[in-house]
Amino acid sequence: MPEAPKKALSGRFAGIDVGGTFTDLIQYDARSGRVDLAKVPTTLDNQSQGVLDALDAAGVDAAALDLIVHGTTTTTNAVLERQLCRTGLITTQGFRDVLELGRRTRPQAYGMKGDFRPLIPRDLRLEVPERMLAEGAVHTALDEDALRAALARLVGMGCEAVVIHFLHAYANPAHEIRAGEIAAEVWPNRNITLGHALLSESREYERGVTAAVNASVQPLLRRYVERLADRLSERGYARDLLVMNGNGGMVSARRVAEEAAKTVMSGPASGVMAAAYTGRRAGIPNLLTYDMGGTSTDVAMIKGAEPATSNEIEIEYAMPIHVPMVDVRTVGAGGGSIARIDAGGLLQVGPDSAGSVPGPICYGKGGTRPTISDANMALGRMNPARLNTISGAVTREAIEAAFATLGAPLGLAPVAAAAAVLRIATAKMADAVRMVSVSLGEDPRDFALFAFGGAGPLHACDIARELGVPRVLVPARPGITNALGCIVADLRHDYVTTVNMALAGADIGAIHATFAGQIAEGTALIEAEHVEIAELTCLHSVDMRFIGQTHLLRVPLPGPTPSREELRLAFEEAYFRRFQVRLPEIRPAVVNVNTSVIGRRPEIDLARLIDAAGRRATLAEAQTGTRPVFFDDWHETPVYWRDHLPEGASIDGPAIVEQMDCTLVLSPGDQAAQDALGNLIVTVKGF
Repeated sequence: MPEAPKKALSGRFAGIDVGGTFTDLIQYDARSGRVDLAKVPTTLDNQSQGVLDALDAAGVDAAALDLIVHGTTTTTNAVLERQLCRTGLITTQGFRDVLELGRRTRPQAYGMKGDFRPLIPRDLRLEVPERMLAEGAVHTALDEDALRAALARLVGMGCEAVVIHFLHAYANPAHEIRAGEIAAEVWPNRNITLGHALLSESREYERGVTAAVNASVQPLLRRYVERLADRLSERGYARDLLVMNGNGGMVSARRVAEEAAKTVMSGPASGVMAAAYTGRRAGIPNLLTYDMGGTSTDVAMIKGAEPATSNEIEIEYAMPIHVPMVDVRTVGAGGGSIARIDAGGLLQVGPDSAGSVPGPICYGKGGTRPTISDANMALGRMNPARLNTISGAVTREAIEAAFATLGAPLGLAPVAAAAAVLRIATAKMADAVRMVSVSLGEDPRDFALFAFGGAGPLHACDIARELGVPRVLVPARPGITNALGCIVADLRHDYVTTVNMALAGADIGAIHATFAGQIAEGTALIEAEHVEIAELTCLHSVDMRFIGQTHLLRVPLPGPTPSREELRLAFEEAYFRRFQVRLPEIRPAVVNVNTSVIGRRPEIDLARLIDAAGRRATLAEAQTGTRPVFFDDWHETPVYWRDHLPEGASIDGPAIVEQMDCTLVLSPGDQAAQDALGNLIVTVKGF
């Protein structure tokens, strides 16, 4: 396996993450150890302005930086909101409706309701004569005249991007490659996507949707990164700009738009990468990550300090994006999630959210419907004096009145209604964590819960208790974890190549050659980035299934040269771990060969994220006061300011630990200890 020599970290780096509400920045100077932080409002109409505002707020001179790594929601927002560029599709004759037929599913599994809009409307999906067979032989030659006519027609219809998606191009891409050459001659811009180049996978629907997503957001991303690069250049920044991908790696802004689909969901991925890095440095490599914001909660699994990835993620109904991404699941439970009584008389929480305007009642911006944040306020878990309001903090009585109204149909007093809201929210978020652990054959009790995001630490210990997770890890700066992910993320290129052969008759030499080609291509791309790395590593796997099955199972491999018997044993073991059954009488098949080529970045000193100058000598000096907090009953609870905690501090619950960007709640019996890196490690009561 190729390996670069170890290098010491040097220079000044900035990680800048653009979220839906705030843009966060961390600057790390490896020479002096200085860390600068900033959190500014996101400028949704022009995200690049928010990036510049963050640099200004932190007092960072762009010209002095050696590297900027940027996480953006440009493509994610465009896809989820369907704010896409006008895009055309050219495909094999007879297959224009593949994107609309899909897999014969429906939006609601029970009941004929819901709607579906294909990414590319039918009038912009054109056909040309050509056909490859599944084994790669030419059945019908590419009609180049028809192709040119189709391209001209799409240009005339105002298309800004084009997808060329031919049947079985994964087996033989010659027709797609030739079509791409012709398109480059006549298409008015560089927004041309070849399906096989992005995803060399056999399933034409998933490959086509992935390519359509790529083309539909490509012009948006290209314009955005070019505008941002130009504005940074005006400030004297002369180095490369790197952009986060959804697989947790990063790629140069010079080529990120070519594979724009890989940046979808890159925001959640950067937080998971920061969690993996922090957990490894803290000696806790197995984590369940829990990122709770204002409208939703994202969860993921990390095992052995490597985040779980998947190339079969469907971000919404009928929108599979089959490029490798960190496997993040989302539920509609955030601080602004609204509590209500449904038509059946049951208490429900979410998915509707109060958003930031008017927001929860406790924001003082005109909100009238009780939310999770309001429940935390009513129970004393949040400090009214520290809320970010426009018109000032509302009264406790106003919040209690809202819960009195909510609880009246259920016969619940205001405090009991608020506590019920938190119990339901905890159950929903715990179910999300089960999706990335129990549903994949993993026991949550073998992991620690990594809590971040503005609201994550508020609920972390309750969720851990619900799941039987013994420990909670709260990083030094939970509210800017995604920006930290930009700093510590690796360079990464993932490859998936379809071979689709029964294991018994598989050409093992061809599988080895595929791995070797993937390693060579990934290594060349990383070397071309000219970014400092500590080492080069490769992760290998195959996607396998029993013959006759549809769904695939990812099988990790120790190296790129497995024998036939090693593949069989590895698959049987992976199948048993997932389903707890062995089926030796059924023959397996190898479908995809996968490699991740990773350029590991040099390490940073996480302890620098803590302001050592602000520490107090004793825990008593870090205490800012007390207030009544409701757990199973009311407790007069000490409140601490986290930046003032003494080195190696130990805190017994009940307690509240506040800091600039979040609040940690410790229930009675919980114990928190601060480690050398500034993390708080909570031992949950009962474990």
